Amino acid sequence: MSTLSRPKHIGRNISRIRELRDMKQEALAQALGTSQQTISAIENSETIDDTKLEEVAKALGVTPEGIKNYSDESILSIINNTFNSNDNSTLNAVNVQPTFNPLDKVVDLYQEKEKLYERLIQAEKDKVEYLEKIVKGK
Repeated sequence: MSTLSRPKHIGRNISRIRELRDMKQEALAQALGTSQQTISAIENSETIDDTKLEEVAKALGVTPEGIKNYSDESILSIINNTFNSNDNSTLNAVNVQPTFNPLDKVVDLYQEKEKLYERLIQAEKDKVEYLEKIVKGK
């Protein structure tokens, strides 16, 4: 039998997508309200009925078509196109440069702290002066 005419193994696709999602069989079973053994049986099945496929797809956060059409080759192609593209748009999205000088922000914070201490010292001086007036007034 040639590879091209061989039907997709839906259970294997479910297993691969689950693994890519870093999800254990137990977690998928819990999301579907079933047992880990049932998930194991589903993943060993070549076919799955449409209703169950929709439930599994929803739990995995993909479409039923995504499960049916899944292939490792397509995922590798997507990864290669994402990280090896000639335009640097993906790199720019990851390597964002701030629009301000971080050193300026540190200086601003230091000056703000300095002003706060000055206000605190003035408040203490005012308090001492007020208390001295009370004591002298008696």
